[in-house]
Amino acid sequence: MATVWVLGDQLNRRVGALSTADPLTDSILFVESERMLARPFHRQRAHLVLASMRRFADELRAEGFGVDYRRAPSLAAGLAEHLEEVRPSRVVATEPNGREVAESLGRLGIDLVENDQFLCTRAEFEAWAGDRDRLRMEDFYRWQRTRLGYLMDDGEPAGGRWNFDHDNREPPPRDGGSWPSPLVDALDELDRAVDAEVVGPGAAPAGWWPTSRVGALRRLSHFVEEVLPHFGPHEDAMLAGNWHLAHSMLSPALNLGLLLPGEVCDAVEEAYRSGRVPINSAEGFIRQVIGWREFVRGVYWLWPGQWDANGFGAEHPIPPAWVGEASTDLACLASALEGVEERAWLHHIQRLMILANLATLIGIDPRELRGWMRERFVDAANWVMGPNVMGMGTFADSGLMSTKPYVSGGAYVHRMSDYCRGCRFDPKQRVGDSACPFTTLYWDFLARHREALRSNHRMARQIASLDRLSDLPAVRRRADAVVAAMLAGDL
Repeated sequence: MATVWVLGDQLNRRVGALSTADPLTDSILFVESERMLARPFHRQRAHLVLASMRRFADELRAEGFGVDYRRAPSLAAGLAEHLEEVRPSRVVATEPNGREVAESLGRLGIDLVENDQFLCTRAEFEAWAGDRDRLRMEDFYRWQRTRLGYLMDDGEPAGGRWNFDHDNREPPPRDGGSWPSPLVDALDELDRAVDAEVVGPGAAPAGWWPTSRVGALRRLSHFVEEVLPHFGPHEDAMLAGNWHLAHSMLSPALNLGLLLPGEVCDAVEEAYRSGRVPINSAEGFIRQVIGWREFVRGVYWLWPGQWDANGFGAEHPIPPAWVGEASTDLACLASALEGVEERAWLHHIQRLMILANLATLIGIDPRELRGWMRERFVDAANWVMGPNVMGMGTFADSGLMSTKPYVSGGAYVHRMSDYCRGCRFDPKQRVGDSACPFTTLYWDFLARHREALRSNHRMARQIASLDRLSDLPAVRRRADAVVAAMLAGDL
């Protein structure tokens, strides 16, 4: 009898090696690695992975499989114990989603089946990338649209445009808007048992994140029918009084395999074709799934050196407020950190334009930021956090996958959120005690890296504006004080 080894982010009967498994001829192995669980993962992240694995194991048992579910010091130790006790004729697994686990399984001599959790295989991405030294997501996205056929009419993009980004950058409604509430699952005995085992930062599970395929499919249906019609225009907006707006919150389920990208995009396409969802919402969301999500996964495997990039030479540690050891007076940052604490999740603009932006401006070591996000976000994975943090978030890779650093002053936060209304800092001021740290640090960042950024044509206007600042010395003194206060936990 052969053993199919199911990894914790491949929890789907239709994925890889498991898709052809037969209860009459195959058994199943799950291993909870104590080495992996020793990291200080957010309580909800650890709960999500373990509860989802255990539920899926129960589903396979109900299907008739013999399941060996064990906890061991490491994946290798778990396999060794299984081989000693079960003595299968062979062990087969689906290609892992991360390099570390892939290297581990490679050393163990496991038979690997190609990973089909994504719509673009690693080989297909490598062929598309060819010998380019820089990759652009928009090029990849159009290639994906064309070959997969999503939102295409007779070879042309539906609605006459590839990209409706211009329609999807509206600030939040003045009255805050009305947003569908997310689904919540009542915690059961399994949830409580898992939560009692995990130790880590963050609030206890509250049922936001599905731990079964049934729960994930319910959320997909809810998103398409109730939430997606509102998604497009305000997808970049941020609100102090609403943490979810019209975002799907499907990334945790997708990243564990509880949902597959094809079925998600099929549902969105059908909703658009039936007239239930406008084109800007459908296109904006499909771009996130077949474009950005698959792009960062491809980059992760193509450029392993990006993982430890630090193009700006940033050296500062994670500030105390980010790990719960201090508070902050910055309203936008306080809201983001509260979201991480309470739900282990933020939508993409909070991650990019609050956390990653501020980390870049302060000069936090991007490797430290990557590790912090990997531990604290419920949908974190190495293939996600590597390119997102080192590439787009901090420009640490010096532009391998982004055309410019995604940095901004307080003006962006003021335009795209309501945070500034309740904040003691003024986004229009660069100096003084009331100056917004984002604004001060933005100009200081440009000054520190003026020569490196001067050759970037997308930064030309900003550098020209920097050269005209009459108060730059005062700005830079204020920036030093802001960084010192943040690193000391005093701001």
